[in-house]
Amino acid sequence: MDLPPPAVDASAPETAPRRERRKHARPRELLAAALSLFVEKGFSATRAEEVAARAGVSKGTLFLYFPTKEDLLKGVVHEYIGGRFGEWNAEFDGFEGSTADILRYAMHRWWESTTQNDSSCLCKLMVSEGHNFPELSRFYEDTVVRPGQALMRRILERGVARGEFRPMDIEQTVHCITGPMVYLMLMRHSMHDCLPTGFTDNPSAYLALQADVLLHGLMRQPESPT
Repeated sequence: MDLPPPAVDASAPETAPRRERRKHARPRELLAAALSLFVEKGFSATRAEEVAARAGVSKGTLFLYFPTKEDLLKGVVHEYIGGRFGEWNAEFDGFEGSTADILRYAMHRWWESTTQNDSSCLCKLMVSEGHNFPELSRFYEDTVVRPGQALMRRILERGVARGEFRPMDIEQTVHCITGPMVYLMLMRHSMHDCLPTGFTDNPSAYLALQADVLLHGLMRQPESPT
């Protein structure tokens, strides 16, 4: 038999519900603090106590949720990128436009998603520090790289199947598309004051031109006969 809910004393303070809400929100608060420090200092230089202090908790509380700093980085990778691929694949499944349109959309959607919370820095972390942490590098490959390539592969296969794209080496074309996107992330987080003038001021223009070059090439197209 279901028991009735306990009576609520209206005069009692709401500290318990607030603490409960805070408890549920705490893992995300810790991950947000970790990401901000990884952006500022890198993975190796970030200490667990710094993450705890920025999140406003003790180091012991941090370790309750993330026993090691490696677990913390894995949580950041999953929270901000890896856990989004279900949503992005669902968007692909429901997309009704042309394959050229979905390719452009995917490139811009990826950039918006990874820059609004600075998770694009994770690519730089893997490039600069992944060789020192091979397990984390493999985790990033399994959680981000392979699902990203699989989604791009689905887009290209859709275009070929619908007769919108010519037959191609799909695997190599995936790298041709993702390579410039990785370059944009590395430039954003590595070069700082050495960036070419205006390069990151308008990344949307860069991505739009990259998509146009991929879709149409650099050769001038012959004029259609009148």
